[in-house]
Amino acid sequence: MAEDTLYPRLITDALATVRYPGSGRNIVELGMVADDIRIDGRRVSFTLLFAKPTDPFKASLVKSAEAAIRLAAPTAEVTVNTATAAQPEAAPKAPVLPGVKNIVAVSSGKGGVGKSTVAANLAVALAAEGYRVGLLDADIFGPSIPKMFGVENAELYMHEVDGRNLIIPAESYGVKLLSIGFVVEAGAAAVWRGAMASNALKQLIEQADWGELDYFLIDMPPGTSDIHLTLVQTLALTGTVVVTTPQEVALADARKGIAMFRDPKINVPVLGLVDNMAWFTPEKHPDEKYYLFGNEANVDRLAESFDVPVLARIPLVASVGEHSDSGRPIVTENTASAAAFFHLAHELIDAVDRRNSELPPTEKVNVH
Repeated sequence: MAEDTLYPRLITDALATVRYPGSGRNIVELGMVADDIRIDGRRVSFTLLFAKPTDPFKASLVKSAEAAIRLAAPTAEVTVNTATAAQPEAAPKAPVLPGVKNIVAVSSGKGGVGKSTVAANLAVALAAEGYRVGLLDADIFGPSIPKMFGVENAELYMHEVDGRNLIIPAESYGVKLLSIGFVVEAGAAAVWRGAMASNALKQLIEQADWGELDYFLIDMPPGTSDIHLTLVQTLALTGTVVVTTPQEVALADARKGIAMFRDPKINVPVLGLVDNMAWFTPEKHPDEKYYLFGNEANVDRLAESFDVPVLARIPLVASVGEHSDSGRPIVTENTASAAAFFHLAHELIDAVDRRNSELPPTEKVNVH
């Protein structure tokens, strides 16, 4: 080959003989040769682009490219530079639940403190006040919301929204509802590993047509678990309401739950406490109070230690459980218990407004 015949096409044709291992395609086809071929007399330089700086074939491809040029132009002086190819920016993901204004988790440190009863009656009270409300039963292993709303036999359907098939939530007492209880056989145990439970929950959130909501309440499972992490990674929670009883054992677990949400890696605002089963009141003697589980001062001390308010105190009345079992939340009746739940709804509205005016918009949590 004559010494005056170096030209760009010669270089690209030579490089086209170099194949990326395992792909069956050459480095020119793959766009790995940058548009910076320079020829200065017998000197040739160009850049090979790699998707990752740690590409395992980088060194061997550089040598193969040098060899290919020298085979085509034996007297050429070859310089091969390497660089990491600019990756196209990923399209921003559509926000989860774009039509929802406030997402509030109703949580508890332990089971048996009436968390689901509080979540159900709070949701109905908010709906009765004219707000658009959704309630997700996130207690994968012990769903109770379908029974509390009398919709255990509800059948779920799907419809198309903007090219996506989405689940249509059930609706009762003006509240949109979804629960894993709708899709598992009644009475059957949900024997799932953590990842399976988390994926099922994400489907109920992301693949459902929740529409426009003022409040999206989540009845959380008790304690701290994978489900809690899944939720804070999937949704930007406006805040959480922690339900407890005045018992010291319940308060100790409530403290752990608050600490989890307050952890810097999670950082979900705690809107306040609900003192449930605060006292026993006989139906026929509504003015009498019997502190069966401990004095309300126990809950006050916990609230003060975390500088959060006690949003409401709910009395222990037999009819609350009876209404839950029959699928008619007690808040639908004109009783002292119903008034307590309406008071909780009003306090929650105020707490959410304060949180939104004093703190920056919420973001999903990145937990690694």
